[in-house]
Amino acid sequence: MPKNGPILTTLAALMLTLWGGRAAAQMPSAPTCATPVAPDGDYAPWARPTTMNAGADQATAPLLPLGSAARLRLVSTPRIQYPIRPEKPGGSVSYGGILILDITAKGAYRIALSSAAWLDVIGKDGALRSTAHGHGPDCTGIRKVVTFALEPGRYTIQIAASGADDVTVMALSGE
Repeated sequence: MPKNGPILTTLAALMLTLWGGRAAAQMPSAPTCATPVAPDGDYAPWARPTTMNAGADQATAPLLPLGSAARLRLVSTPRIQYPIRPEKPGGSVSYGGILILDITAKGAYRIALSSAAWLDVIGKDGALRSTAHGHGPDCTGIRKVVTFALEPGRYTIQIAASGADDVTVMALSGE
């Protein structure tokens, strides 16, 4: 047995004891939401989404108004013609779609989704790197929020790898 064997064994036993005992009970857990909560502030429009069909290509992609939420009917992945292959495209039984976003002022913009679907923002020079990732306010249905630094111009939003055929999406300015 290596010299460190007894120390590692003791350390592992201690960690298991703490994890399975009182220490685990004191760790914070994700909130359990008996009823959904309507978000306020910048996210208030999330509670009143308009219904849209996501585009299967750029020619059929609808415009996502900044500051408004949209409940998107997504397209079966095999039918989508993404301008750039998504980093996580999903399989033949997944869903996705394309939207257009017009930006008039330079700044940080957040895109919120109700699911863990993959999100790409495409500009004139290709796919953009996000600057931050997070979650929306607890119990609001906002599963993820991804931030991008955008210049004025037209952008393509690609949603991919969704297990459901619909998703709520919202684009907001500011961090």
